[in-house]
Amino acid sequence: MTASSTDQANEGKPLTVTIDGVAYHRIPIKTHVVMRDDVLLDVITRYASDVVRDGDVFFVTEKIVGITQGRAFPLDEIHPRKLAITLSKYVTKTSHGIGLGIPETMEMALRECGTPRILFAAAVAAVTKAFGRRGDFYRIAGSKARAIDGPTKNTIPPYDSQVVLGPDRPDGVAADVKAALGKSIDVLVVDINDFGGNVLGSTAGRSVDDLMVRVLKDNPLGQDRQSTPMGVIRRA
Repeated sequence: MTASSTDQANEGKPLTVTIDGVAYHRIPIKTHVVMRDDVLLDVITRYASDVVRDGDVFFVTEKIVGITQGRAFPLDEIHPRKLAITLSKYVTKTSHGIGLGIPETMEMALRECGTPRILFAAAVAAVTKAFGRRGDFYRIAGSKARAIDGPTKNTIPPYDSQVVLGPDRPDGVAADVKAALGKSIDVLVVDINDFGGNVLGSTAGRSVDDLMVRVLKDNPLGQDRQSTPMGVIRRA
């Protein structure tokens, strides 16, 4: 590893995992705290160019993509409507993230996904939850709703008081990153947390995307103050 990478994953999680009998290294790449004025491709080439090798899969979190696209909003600039306040009360909050469980994140979901879609998702979830089924809200609301990051106490400032939306044109971002790095690699824009993850943008096919989600399932980058918003997956 180089000075741009780190030899520690999130909270002691292993840097190497085995999936279907194949071992994969997960190499977190540490950066400065990425801000709205940063240019994503500049940040990636600065920190990742010396780490990435031909044949790797490079991945970047949706959060810094959204931040550099101007999609991070301070809480005091978001004015939730009454509907957002009401709906947020019914969202289950966990120790790993608030999701749409505060009025501000729910308000942004209404703006991103549209009020009819969010209302339909909420109605279906209310019925299916009564029968012990969970997850229908986000399945119906879609990836834009899942990708919304709300503030938590362990988040790096200033994002401990901001809502960050998922990225625009994530497939295009992945293609741009691949071209900027200039290597024979695949690039993923991912939404990974302690409950699993999704690929939002990719230069690879569905089978590779699904495999890489399994490789990253335990969230080796972390969600708090690790400041490792990108990384490399490499076959051992």
